[in-house]
Amino acid sequence: MADIYVASDRRYERMVYNRVGNSGLKFPAVSLGFWHNFGTKDNYDNMKAMCRTAFDCGITQFDLANNYGPVYGAAEANLGRILKEDFMPYRDELVLTTKAGYDMWDGPYGDWGSKKYLVASLDQSLKRMGVDYVDIFYHHRMDPETPLEETMEALAQIVRSGKALYAGISNYNQEYTRRAIAIMKELHCPLIVNQRSYSIFNREIEQDGVKTYCKEAGMGIIAFSPLAQGLLTDKYLYGIPADSRIARDPRFLKESALTPERLEQIRALNEIAAQRGQTLAQMALSWILKDNEVCSVLIGASRPEQIAENVKIVEKCEFSVEELNKIEEISN
Repeated sequence: MADIYVASDRRYERMVYNRVGNSGLKFPAVSLGFWHNFGTKDNYDNMKAMCRTAFDCGITQFDLANNYGPVYGAAEANLGRILKEDFMPYRDELVLTTKAGYDMWDGPYGDWGSKKYLVASLDQSLKRMGVDYVDIFYHHRMDPETPLEETMEALAQIVRSGKALYAGISNYNQEYTRRAIAIMKELHCPLIVNQRSYSIFNREIEQDGVKTYCKEAGMGIIAFSPLAQGLLTDKYLYGIPADSRIARDPRFLKESALTPERLEQIRALNEIAAQRGQTLAQMALSWILKDNEVCSVLIGASRPEQIAENVKIVEKCEFSVEELNKIEEISN
C-alpha cells in the first residue's frame, strides 16, 4: 500500500511568519534550502522525509536554484517528484522559489543575466518541478556585462506572464540593489527580497550596507549559509566526522577552514549557546533573526531530526546586550 502523506494539523503552531519587506507575502522564520543533500547522489527517501518534517514544523518555503544538485537540475527534479507524490494538495500553502544566474548549460546562453537565459531557465525549472509557476524567481548573481535594465525587464516580464508571482535578487550588493529597485519601480514590478549569505562569521551584508538599506527600501532579506557551511555547529569540535560536509563534499567547505583560531572561536560560541539552553547551531540561527532586519533564515539539512531541532529557534531569538557583545568579541 502506498505511503500517503497527510500533513500535521498543528503545522502552523510551531512557526513564526514574517512579512517580506513591504510586500503582502510572509516567509516562515525558518525556510528549507535545497542547495545540498537533494542531488543525484543523495537518498530520495531521506529527501522526502526532510520535506515532510519541514512542512509539519510550519516551514512553508522550499528554496531552490536551477543548478542545485549535483547534477545540475537534480534538486528541482527531486522536488518535482516529491511534490507529485506528497505536496500537490498543499501547493497553495507552499512558497516555492528558484533562481538562475550561474552556469547551467553549455554555450553562451546558459549563464549570467541575459533575458534569453533567464526566461529559458525558468521554463526548464517549471518542467523539472512539474508546476505552472513559482512563487519567487530570483536573479542569482550580479552580471557586470549584461545591462541591468535587461535583467530586470526579464524578471518583470516573467512576473507579468504568471510564471512567477514575485521577483527577487540574490547576492546583490548595495549599489546593484539600489539600481535594481529603481529600475523595477519604473516597471511597476517591485523586487521584494534579496537573498544573501549571512552568519556570525560572515558579516558582509553589514559591511556593504545592504542589510540596513534593504530595510529602509522596503525589501526583505533572507539569509543563506547561516551556519557557515557547518562551522557554526558542534560537529567539528572533536574532529571531522565521516558523514560531515568536509568529508563528503569539500567543494564549499575545506578542512583548511578549521584553523586552531577558528576552532577556539567555535568552542567559545558553543559555551554561550549552552548557557542560553541552545545548541550552537540553534544560537547561530537565532542570531540571524535577532533584529527583525532578516525575515527568514535558510537552513540546509541532511536528516529530518536536524530540521525539527532547528525550528525551535523561533522560541528564542532574543539576546541580551551582554550576549551580543560576547559574540562580537569572539567572532571579530
